[in-house]
Order: sequence, then C-alpha cells, then structure tokens
Amino acid sequence: MRLPHRRQFLHLAASAALPVMTRIARAQTYPTRPVRIVVGFPPGGGQDISARLMGQWLSERLGQPFIIENRPGASSNIATEAVVRASPDGHTLLLAGTPNAVNATLYEKLNYNFIRDIAPVASLSIWPGVMEVHPSFPARTVPEFIAYAKANGKVTMATAGTGSAIQMMGELFRMMASVSLLEVPYRGSTPALTDLLGRQVQVMFDQLASSIEHIRAGKLRPLAVTTARRLQVLPDIPTVGEFVPGYEATTFHGLGTPSNTPAEIIDKLNREIGVGLADPKIKARLAALGGTVLAGSPADFARLIADETEKWGKVVRVANLKPD
Repeated sequence: MRLPHRRQFLHLAASAALPVMTRIARAQTYPTRPVRIVVGFPPGGGQDISARLMGQWLSERLGQPFIIENRPGASSNIATEAVVRASPDGHTLLLAGTPNAVNATLYEKLNYNFIRDIAPVASLSIWPGVMEVHPSFPARTVPEFIAYAKANGKVTMATAGTGSAIQMMGELFRMMASVSLLEVPYRGSTPALTDLLGRQVQVMFDQLASSIEHIRAGKLRPLAVTTARRLQVLPDIPTVGEFVPGYEATTFHGLGTPSNTPAEIIDKLNREIGVGLADPKIKARLAALGGTVLAGSPADFARLIADETEKWGKVVRVANLKPD
C-alpha cells in the first residue's frame, strides 16, 4: 500500500483537527451578543425570579447581557415555541419548568415536542409551594379548610392557568383531599396573587418565592407547605402531607436551548451555571425564598424532565384536565 506523501499527511491531519479547533473557538468566543432568556410567565413569579437571578450571574461571568424576555400565555407554550424556532446558537434560552412537563400530556397537539426540540442545559432549583389564604378566611389549618370546603360547597382557587404548576399543586390537593375547588384561572401567578390579597378568591397554591414577603408581612396566612418535610424558612408551618398522607408537590426550574445547539456551548453554560449555584450569595438568595439549589449535568436535567413529565401526566389523565 502506498503511504501518503508527507505534505498530504500534514494536510489530512490539519483538516481533521479543524472541526475540533472550530468547536473550541466557538465555545471560547460565546456569547458574541446579548442572550435572551425567555420566560413563559409575567414578571414577579417564581420562574421570573430564577431567570433574573441566573441571568445576572451569567451576564457578569460571560461579559454579555442576559436579557429576560417575559412571554406569557398558553401555560408557557408561547415562550417554549419561540425558543424552539430560534437559531440554535446559544443566544436564546428557555426558563423551563414544571409547566413544560405538564403540557406534554395536557395538550394532544403541540407545534413542538419539548423533549425532542429543547436541549437541556442545566437544572437550577427546586421550589416549594405554599397553600395560603387571606387572613380573613375562617380556616386556620388544613383540616379546618377541608371541613369548611365540604360544609360550604366549592371554594374558589386562584391559579396561573390550566397546566401551570400552581394549578397542578391545587389539583393534586383536590383529588387527594376529596374537596370541591372552583378554579379561577389567571394569566400568571402575579394577577392571581393580587386577587387573593384583595379577597376576590379564597385559596391559592402558590410558589413560596412569590408569596413569602406577603406571608412575612401578615398579608397572607400559610396553611401548609407542599414539600415532604417542613421548611427552614417557615419552620412552624406544617406540610400538607401531615394531614393528607402522601401529598407532595414541588416545582423545578432549569435552562434549555433549541436542539442542535452545539454541545460545547451547552457545556460552557452548564459549567458557568454550576459555579453560580455553588456561590454562597446565590444559595443564600434561593434559600431565603425557600428554594433549593439543584446543580447537575445536562443529562441529569433530562432525567428530571422525564420523571416530572411522567408524574404530572398521571394527574392530568386522572383529573381529565383539558387546556383552556
């Protein structure tokens, strides 16, 4: 067999190395312009808080603005589809979460497949919910609430719309406690919370991050948290599961990007996010709102998405939920 000429050999070697060098250069220069983090809910909610916290960190670390773009509607489907259609270059990210896992079952037909069309970048955090009422509401405990609901008929429950994490936490309670709750859907948690504060609705299963300042100010009464164990941030508040055995509901937040985004860009983002989640200031900020850091690889985040999709899919099917 004839061996290649030395010049040909060097050319072949250089050609083989070129893609590797291109990938390295692409990762080193990313990002080359401002990055959008698209959030499927209005400002002020738990997802928005997570996006802004991590966006500020990434801006400082990577030297480009990470701009939060709130695109509410259709239980985050509008925001998700916008990211799916974006250029797969790492300059458009999605604040992904529990609604994406719910929508996979809730909607029979979507213009995208979340697991196929969004590449997981990194999980960020796990968030507790809180079952809360206005201080004027007669029930002060979960058993009193259940008794009131059964004696007085349907209690109005504020949600952020069908398929939202807030609605799913309430729906799970309704099923397991065998009470009637009349859902009042809103376009996001902020307007729902506003009406709870204004006594227009009677109960809400909100993300604790959105409500904790109102709780601390005495404007809302927490009946229970939705986690398996009591929270350090609200140590005297029981869990729902102490009265409704087996009840547990949390929400997750993470970042995704359009599929086919180069792996080296995803890996770079994942590394920087991991450093951020280990930073004491970010951990303290999350803890003060009741959140728990959840760092991991893109593969870890993919498994979390799959597990949550299965869990909430069961609730959607049993409750026969349909999109608005």
